[in-house]
Amino acid sequence: MIGIIDYGMGNLRSVVMGFARVGAEARIISTPREVATAGKLVLPGVGAFADAIANLRQRGLDAPIVQAIERGRPFLGICLGLQLLFDVSYEDGEHTGLGVLPGKVVRFNFDDLPAASRPSIPHMGWNQVEYTGRVALLDGVPSGSYVYFVHSYYVAPMTDSVTQLTTDYGRRFVSGVARDNLLATQFHPEKSQAVGLRILENFAKM
Repeated sequence: MIGIIDYGMGNLRSVVMGFARVGAEARIISTPREVATAGKLVLPGVGAFADAIANLRQRGLDAPIVQAIERGRPFLGICLGLQLLFDVSYEDGEHTGLGVLPGKVVRFNFDDLPAASRPSIPHMGWNQVEYTGRVALLDGVPSGSYVYFVHSYYVAPMTDSVTQLTTDYGRRFVSGVARDNLLATQFHPEKSQAVGLRILENFAKM
């Protein structure tokens, strides 16, 4: 069973419907026990990092999520669900994340570019995602495919220990990470039409 984690923030229904469109059973879960027993986990999210990590901790969901990833269960993070995996976010202050992956979450800054050529913030709409090497969850998704983004912050991993998906928006940034059982994307697969549905289908088949 695919468990979509409800911690009070996220586009849960659209993710459920995305899985339904590829014939996969997914349901919303919200307790530590459900997280601990689900066969696969999805951590979606929209909104502010500080509120999200506070909600996870208040509901006792942080430790079961980390343990599930460490034990090799298939895990998909979406948008804020990617950012929460890192050590720290600098969105409206400094906030400690789940610490699954070393690195930080920072805001786009284009002050070094000429005013006329600065991209708008947030980064919103369709853009390409590129990667090298084999990523199981991206089987059938060619590098350079277009996916849907809505965000003002992005992740900056400290090491190359995870495969990095990248996107060009004013400068190249990390738009996703992949490692063994884990894939987490800054873009929204559930809003990325055929490409996104293929990612959800690949995840459901893991």
